[in-house]
Amino acid sequence: MDFTNEVKFDENGLVPVIIQDWKNNQVLMLAYMNAEALRMTVNSGKTHFWSRSRKQFWLKGESSGHTQEVKEIFFDCDSDTILMKVEQKVAACHEGYRSCFFRKLENDTLAVVEEKIFNESEVYGGKK
Repeated sequence: MDFTNEVKFDENGLVPVIIQDWKNNQVLMLAYMNAEALRMTVNSGKTHFWSRSRKQFWLKGESSGHTQEVKEIFFDCDSDTILMKVEQKVAACHEGYRSCFFRKLENDTLAVVEEKIFNESEVYGGKK
């Protein structure tokens, strides 16, 4: 039996996946998987996603080397959201921060609450 049959994918065949650091529980990013990306992730132990904008698969870290090693996978009670706990190499955010959630609402403005840990133009060469 294919475990992906138990997942409730949306009308586009996608399910949201929350990526969380397995050691400190920091939420690193949110992305989407279809059934094939989920199988690729389980089989390889590295996160693979479906890009809604580019309409193609992508391996996290394929350009930057900032890969995610999957440690645990959880499914919510409705089977329509996945939580993956990962070991993050360097950073999850393509803008140079460890987490994609580096801004916080403070007094009606978005404040940057993390330090950059890499220069994105050096890693991606101006291409994200």
